[in-house]
Amino acid sequence: MLKVCPMPPQADAALLARLKEIDPTTIGHFRHYGFVDPEVRALIPGRRVVGTAVTVCMPAIDSALLHYVVSRCRPGDVLVIDRLGDRRHACMGGVVAAAMKVAGIAAVILDGLACDFAEIRELDLPVWCRGEAVLTAKFMGVGGAINIPVSCGGVAVTPGDIVLADSGGVLVLPPDAREVGYCIGKSLPMQAGEPDKLTEIRSGKHIGDLSGANQRIDALLAAQAEEFAKWRK
Repeated sequence: MLKVCPMPPQADAALLARLKEIDPTTIGHFRHYGFVDPEVRALIPGRRVVGTAVTVCMPAIDSALLHYVVSRCRPGDVLVIDRLGDRRHACMGGVVAAAMKVAGIAAVILDGLACDFAEIRELDLPVWCRGEAVLTAKFMGVGGAINIPVSCGGVAVTPGDIVLADSGGVLVLPPDAREVGYCIGKSLPMQAGEPDKLTEIRSGKHIGDLSGANQRIDALLAAQAEEFAKWRK
């Protein structure tokens, strides 16, 4: 069965531009969900992308729906591909990557395998995937869906979600300006403070004192010792 749903609204460009300033790892210091399995890795290091999620899921042997959705993607979209657990077939290679590049697709987050890594890198198309394969999917059209909720690296991705990705990994956020704004507002001071913290560490200050970890652990150890003392009585 094939299912094709409408394209989601694209996220606000100004919001995306602000979010692109943020390292996903910074958000990982205070947020605990939305992070794609780190085995879904970047093919091109040093790139950071942000965009609106367009989702597609396809059975293992079939890649026809991927060709179909590429022709409907808009510049700036991030294509999120659910391979429904397949770990044998590459669903995209150099030719499909070239079509994606021409379409203006910002990035591809593929929970599965690709091929022609050298060509993809030469095209400078940011792709995150689980690895490379020589066994390819076929142009069959036996099933799949476009723009339905999918699973990518253990994360539920809904069409229209915001994807932020760099060499460190992939983060999926809901298209809620307040929630995204919170992540931006909390991350910017953390990033701005890192140079000063590094300077203090290099000057000889202990990271445990700077982070508050030493004070916290000492307090917990004291409370633990007090609790143990009660049981000795």
